[in-house]
Amino acid sequence: MGTVSFDFKGEVVIVTGGSRGLGLEIAHAFGYAGAQVVITARRDQWLTEAEKFLKDRAISVYAMTCDVADASSVEQTVQQILEKCGKIDVLVNNAGLTWGAPAESMPFDRWRQVIDANITGTFLMSQAVGRHMLERNKGAIINVASIAGLGGGQLNTIGYNASKAAVINLTRALAVEWGPRNIRLNCIAPGMFRTRMTEAIIERAEGIYNAMTPMGRIGQSGELAPTVLFLASEGASYITGQVVPIDGGRTAQ
Repeated sequence: MGTVSFDFKGEVVIVTGGSRGLGLEIAHAFGYAGAQVVITARRDQWLTEAEKFLKDRAISVYAMTCDVADASSVEQTVQQILEKCGKIDVLVNNAGLTWGAPAESMPFDRWRQVIDANITGTFLMSQAVGRHMLERNKGAIINVASIAGLGGGQLNTIGYNASKAAVINLTRALAVEWGPRNIRLNCIAPGMFRTRMTEAIIERAEGIYNAMTPMGRIGQSGELAPTVLFLASEGASYITGQVVPIDGGRTAQ
């Protein structure tokens, strides 16, 4: 038995929604572990800054605009990555959106926008990258869901809750379908972390979230990426179809 380390030298890792927040943290961690990192986002605005941030830290990175909810954009991006890098070892489906409104007044276009980004985008990226992984008989996909997909307790985000529950079952279904061909799929379900998406909620209600969490606080920078690296590593070679909450104990209650 050998020891397992988080060494991704020579591996190519895609992180969607990798230009800021948890996606950038995940991309940084893979890059620090030696991977060639590809970050994608819908807009150049944040990508350029993220690319500079990673390059300044001696991380090998490509930054590409990609709308994960658009099938042709996904196909084009995956082809470009394969042309530049030759292969894809790990995909992290992190891109996502939310929209807050009571269910009875949720605008349909906002519902569709959240569903398209969160579940359709996860499927399209998994399908396009999965085809390549299936040819190689090797690969790991980690999907970013949410504890909002494990229960109905997060109010006024019906599209987000529903889409993240769908991401969890998409993960399980693909794990079963592709497991015999050596492709592993797992899922993380973060609790409350400080990101651009959650800033307003935290400003309003951090005390409430702290009180609801056994560990008494929201998640901090650096507490999410190590689990993603583990699930992508050889240390998790017999783990597939699983959901790992990273939530300070909230779903244990």
